[in-house]
Amino acid sequence: MGRAIMLQGTGSDVGKSLLVAGLCRAAKRRGISVAPFKPQNMSNNAAATTDGGEIGRAQALQAFACGLDPTVDMNPILLKPETETGSQVIVQGQRMTSVAAGDYAKLKPKLLGPVLDSFNRLKAQYDLIIVEGAGSPAEVNLRSNDIANMGFSEAAQVPVLLCGDINRGGVIAQVVGTQAVISRADAGMIKGFFINKFRGDPKLFDEGYEIIKNHTGWPGFGVLPWFADAWKLPAEDAYDIKTPTRKDGLHIVCLHLSRIANFDDLDPLSHEPDVQMTMLRAGEVLPADADIVILPGSKSTRGDLAFLRAQGWDIDLAAHLRRGGHVLGLCGGYQMLGQSIVDPDGIEGPPGTTEGLGFLDITTVMTPQKRVARITAKHAQSGAMFPAYEIHVGRTEGPDCARPFAYVDGKPDGAISQNARVMGTYLHGMFTDDAFRAQWLAQFDVTQNASYTATVETTLDALATHLETHADVDGILGLAL
Repeated sequence: MGRAIMLQGTGSDVGKSLLVAGLCRAAKRRGISVAPFKPQNMSNNAAATTDGGEIGRAQALQAFACGLDPTVDMNPILLKPETETGSQVIVQGQRMTSVAAGDYAKLKPKLLGPVLDSFNRLKAQYDLIIVEGAGSPAEVNLRSNDIANMGFSEAAQVPVLLCGDINRGGVIAQVVGTQAVISRADAGMIKGFFINKFRGDPKLFDEGYEIIKNHTGWPGFGVLPWFADAWKLPAEDAYDIKTPTRKDGLHIVCLHLSRIANFDDLDPLSHEPDVQMTMLRAGEVLPADADIVILPGSKSTRGDLAFLRAQGWDIDLAAHLRRGGHVLGLCGGYQMLGQSIVDPDGIEGPPGTTEGLGFLDITTVMTPQKRVARITAKHAQSGAMFPAYEIHVGRTEGPDCARPFAYVDGKPDGAISQNARVMGTYLHGMFTDDAFRAQWLAQFDVTQNASYTATVETTLDALATHLETHADVDGILGLAL
């Protein structure tokens, strides 16, 4: 059986996902057989796995850092928010149920078994497992039946390294306060700490670093400066999507829906030097100079269609098309472009029918069966072959489907309007393929100038070097049991 070390944070968004990816790449560069693991993740940005399930996109990136294809065991519990108070529960890649937030605590005792099963399978295959916690162990109100942080650490007997985020301020209180509120037994599982996201000269924090050591008795493993190239890696949260400021080039605008899902479709486009990418937030008006508007995937298609209308974006989209603009709908965004979305079984809420935007002559019927698959598709217009994945419910039909976006196993996918300016598809991840992205951009007279996969590889290596320069990576990996 392999060894394992767990990275937990003093709060959400302290950089755990990125740091686990960097540690995975650093271990791989040392010739260690390594795999990532996150017991429980909450994200609508999912990835399809080689074994037919779905996991958090962050774990897929971490697997890539290890040189592995993602599997469901790397993230056995995935919570996909459907409303403000409820989530779909994915267990080992497959939908188990949907629950209200208040009822999830009752479900957690049943989930520790699958979590430990997946963890032990990985330990049997690899020399080292690097585990990522969720949120913070300081949320002691959630400690009972916990499977994401100290509850998992205790059950699996995995030592913990605690990460604090100095960029948000109060990092001394973050680390010392965590020790103050958790139990003595849980504190004993924490074997050290390090500080992330420092801006400026790390030596300026020497005194604070010593204060944390003296108050906690935990050894420190380094102060990591801000990693400026983090934006080049796939974002786990849509609010984290960053692009260089560009004022020219093909202007692509993506509507930031309230339940936006699988938005990693945007990352490769944002890397292109001749593409200006804008994430349009709630309350903002669609820019008049937009060339292409993307309606992304959604975990709540009917709900996000109402959200879109509440922003007035339906009116903006109609004006955009009158100006000669283009629209691309991806998955849920594709469904919104049609005449109606029919949900007889209440898959996404109360049963009923929602009027679509009417830009494509199609109708979608929601079905209980979810399709999750990694596939190879053929672009209908250019004939280019490309890898992609599907994660969706619903069946879409209509006259515009006679002009498909692509073919999967010889069967048509998606639809294109008669004037070819509105198109939709169920396929995700297609823009990661450099050749397909080049073909797609060429129709808008844009030359593809970036290699996305090469950029991710180079950035992961730079991240590993960043860790090795500023943290005791050998010491961290040496904590594993």
